[in-house]
Amino acid sequence: MSCHQTENVIKKIIREIGQECASKGQTVSETLVAFMVKAVVLDPRNDFNVDRVLTKQDVQNLIQLCVTRLLDTTNPSLDTIKMQVYFDINYAKRGELLSEQHRVLKGRLAPVAREITDSRPRVKEEMENVYRTIVSYVLLSSGLGSPTDIDVVREVTAALQSVFPQTELATFISLSKKDKEQQLKTLTMLVTGIRLYNKECGKGGNSIDDLPAILNEAIPSATRALDEALNTCHTLAPCYTALLESMHEDHRRYMQLSSFKLKEALFNVRQYEAFLCILLSDVITSAREVEVTNTQFAATMEQLKNTVQNKVSVGTTEVFPLFVALSNLWTSFQDEILLLRFLTHMTNNLQQFLETQSQLFPEEVLTSLLEGVTVKSDEERIRETMATRVNVSDFKNQEWLFPETTANFDELLIQYHSFCAHAIGEKGLILPGNPAIGILKHKDRCYVFSSKESAYIFAQNPDKFIQLNTEKAKEHAELIQLLELHHHFEYLAPYSQARNECLMKPITKCDSSTQTDTHILPPTIVTSYEWNEWELRRKAIKLANLRRKLTHAMQTNLSHMRRENSTQVYLPKDVGTQTKRDNSSNVPRPQIFLEGLRGGSSPTAHMVKVDLTRAVDET
Repeated sequence: MSCHQTENVIKKIIREIGQECASKGQTVSETLVAFMVKAVVLDPRNDFNVDRVLTKQDVQNLIQLCVTRLLDTTNPSLDTIKMQVYFDINYAKRGELLSEQHRVLKGRLAPVAREITDSRPRVKEEMENVYRTIVSYVLLSSGLGSPTDIDVVREVTAALQSVFPQTELATFISLSKKDKEQQLKTLTMLVTGIRLYNKECGKGGNSIDDLPAILNEAIPSATRALDEALNTCHTLAPCYTALLESMHEDHRRYMQLSSFKLKEALFNVRQYEAFLCILLSDVITSAREVEVTNTQFAATMEQLKNTVQNKVSVGTTEVFPLFVALSNLWTSFQDEILLLRFLTHMTNNLQQFLETQSQLFPEEVLTSLLEGVTVKSDEERIRETMATRVNVSDFKNQEWLFPETTANFDELLIQYHSFCAHAIGEKGLILPGNPAIGILKHKDRCYVFSSKESAYIFAQNPDKFIQLNTEKAKEHAELIQLLELHHHFEYLAPYSQARNECLMKPITKCDSSTQTDTHILPPTIVTSYEWNEWELRRKAIKLANLRRKLTHAMQTNLSHMRRENSTQVYLPKDVGTQTKRDNSSNVPRPQIFLEGLRGGSSPTAHMVKVDLTRAVDET
């Protein structure tokens, strides 16, 4: 039978099982029915051979068995399988969830963005409509406030006008579509940063929720809810394990408890615990991201305050990068809110898959069954075996790993979800393994054990116990997901990977549309171009006729006496005159000496005047 035919048969079986369950008042998903079909076929107790073509009677038996198991609401095994299907379909890792959310948001904003980028306004009213649409886009993209709140719209409009006044709309319209989309994103971040800064300064932003404060309250609340759920698991799982161990040790006890579905209840609680640990790890990661983002946001806001400092005007190169940084950090807060809401929703929805086992084993029933039974928690079991260790010299052909001899001991990938590899197939128990006893490396896979004795027994013939574990998983299909045994059932991949397999490959259909922009580039039409050769011939003849034409000239009575006149004007020049000059002359200095003024020996004074002044012409 070809792959296509096999796929059609499987689809028909799934459809009939779903219809049969619906007719009996139980609605089931196709994914759950598909896994149940595989589980029933794998179970050796049903005698289905996957290597041969199913007969019509086999198909009817298969449908009947699947319907019976899907309608058995008293079996915790069904709840465990439903839990696995639900978690695998709905759970997404951090990066995948955020990428999907951003893609959805972009899709919702696409019509508004397309209206802006495709608009060609001509008059003033059309320009105003485009500007209002840009305001709506910025508000919707930021997610800060309701677009129906007039105060919020005014606040966004004022912030947008401060960085993108309406006078620049003409320049925006002339850009290419790609540049318009990029500028819309930039404007959204700038307006978001401005509004956050105004909120910090008490000048607006009343409609903006205090996301850091909300996260600081929501994260501890989510952590407490997960811790409480995990404490319930840590209480129930040791109880079920103790009862199952007492059944193996005492035949009378086995007869008393064999009618109870203790194994199914244990598997249900352990699977619930595993999923809670995944969710708790995501919450812890989110708490760390929020702490880092809080620090960065406070530092950026403080830097922005120091940059502005009540200045009338500040350079765009200084504040715009800070506004963008604030917007990006606030987007991180919004992402963490989304992640936390998703994790809380997953935690609440997982609780419904514990109803069956809680109804089978209410607290009073469980207490009565545990009379005279010693209950050990996982931590107590590990503490009891911390002092024991495998002696490597007892095994010549086996490789054992220990913390002091292995560099990446804590990062090793342990098989069976770190449960004891011996207890699963031998006793049908799920016991926590203790790596301190020693990790057995067999065929590039690592195994841990709950005790030294279990390790020795398993190491004597690992392949035998690995096969026993696989057979146990065929009887209890929920163990395939719980113990991560997909490599043993390559044709039974996880539900999220089933689309890659021929057996469960769905035909995916979707509605899609494309749009081609017209006249992206400026028009380059050559108006003088002619494709019609007859038109070119007509123009050529016209040009040829013009060459044979003459130009005539004539004079009239009013024009024959006219002539051209011209005048010449001398431009003024710069001339300077001097009306006064400075001059000087050197006059000789008078030098006159008188002799005999003091008198002498004679009674009569005789004075002699000597003039030594030089002549004027000598100076």
